[in-house]
Amino acid sequence: MSPFEIGSAAILVLLVLIYIGVPIGVGMLIVSMVAVAEMRGFTVALRMIGAVANDSTREYLFAVVPLFVLMGLLVTISGVGRDTFDFFERLLRNVRAGLGIATVFANAVFASITGISIASASVFARVAVPEMIRHGYSPRFATGVVAGSSVLGMLIPPSLLMIIYAVLAEESVGRMFIAGILPGLVLSIAYAAMIYAMAHLRPNLVFRSGRDTRPGDLDGADPRLHVMRRGLPIVSLVVLVLGGLYTGWFNPTEAGAVGAFGALVIALLRRSMSGRDFWRVLVETGQVTVSVLFLVMAATFFSRMLALSGVPRTIADGLLSGGLGPYGFLIIYIALLVAMGCLIDSISIMLILLPIAIPVAEAAGFDMIWFGVITVVGVEIGLLTPPFGLSVYTIKAALDDPDLSIKDIFLGAGPFVLAMLVVLAILVAFPALSTYLAYL
Repeated sequence: MSPFEIGSAAILVLLVLIYIGVPIGVGMLIVSMVAVAEMRGFTVALRMIGAVANDSTREYLFAVVPLFVLMGLLVTISGVGRDTFDFFERLLRNVRAGLGIATVFANAVFASITGISIASASVFARVAVPEMIRHGYSPRFATGVVAGSSVLGMLIPPSLLMIIYAVLAEESVGRMFIAGILPGLVLSIAYAAMIYAMAHLRPNLVFRSGRDTRPGDLDGADPRLHVMRRGLPIVSLVVLVLGGLYTGWFNPTEAGAVGAFGALVIALLRRSMSGRDFWRVLVETGQVTVSVLFLVMAATFFSRMLALSGVPRTIADGLLSGGLGPYGFLIIYIALLVAMGCLIDSISIMLILLPIAIPVAEAAGFDMIWFGVITVVGVEIGLLTPPFGLSVYTIKAALDDPDLSIKDIFLGAGPFVLAMLVVLAILVAFPALSTYLAYL
């Protein structure tokens, strides 16, 4: 067999292994090892996997993964999610459908200090959904708002998916983080505008009684004092992390360390974390970090195997020299992202497609920062689409309401999927939205 045939067979075997339930990292290592051994011999395969393991784990950059994961878990346990929701609830209490819009912006801010969509879905399912239902929102719409806005966690920095893309594409993590800010704001505004429009044009889809029952003041407290008290920790942490990144005071790893320390201080000042809780957070951070680094190592080995086989180069030549052209390739790529999102998780999609797509995108002359943002948005749509829809299942598990079906949550998330597709089209048409801040 030629190297191209071996590489193509490796891709097909990997898809079969994933389909029958083999973990993606293990599957990538197996097929890459066998393919390289077939092309260059078993000794070369052993040396390559050793070099990949060394290269993939010794980089100073990878310290950013445990630090941002630790920050996100500490923020979650400290109750900042509830405070973020309360903060925006007070600001938008006189706006029609203000609770729904507050949930979107609260999720956007929470995303800027966690970076994990599933954490946002879990927290706001418990915080925002009961509050919205209590004030007359339909359960379907309330859960749809939380599901839709939870995807902001992987777009607004810090983002775990942005880190993985930066590693695979050999791009700057700092630039990828900054590039996600404007698209994240555009998506947040699109969500808020859609909720506002639905509340006025189709109120029966938003409210059970067809009207909004606005919340009153909390315990008669001064709203300004309430907003300041709730918002100060959140704003401080966001300014500390993103402000330090944007001004160049911190590199991404240092920003992660400062953010994790700030989240720890908030948790300690609030006395919301016991010694046992802190140990559990440290263990979970270790588990997530090891999983991510193992996947990165496997994906790096898979990528080198494909480069050795010449598959990406052949695909690039075939697509770009044919009638499709660069944007024809991009449309196919986005369609694959959305379709695969219906079946497997976000990280797995990126690890499978990017080793093939990145060389093609580079050959097409695409800006790789912009291509990364498009990739993350496309992948995140899969969090809301059946049958996989990880955010939807997370909300269902967090609420544990027998009267609320998975189907209802998927239907509630439907308008947000459409909004994401519209924003994705805008980002494709106007690349500057993704690149302007990154190259300042």
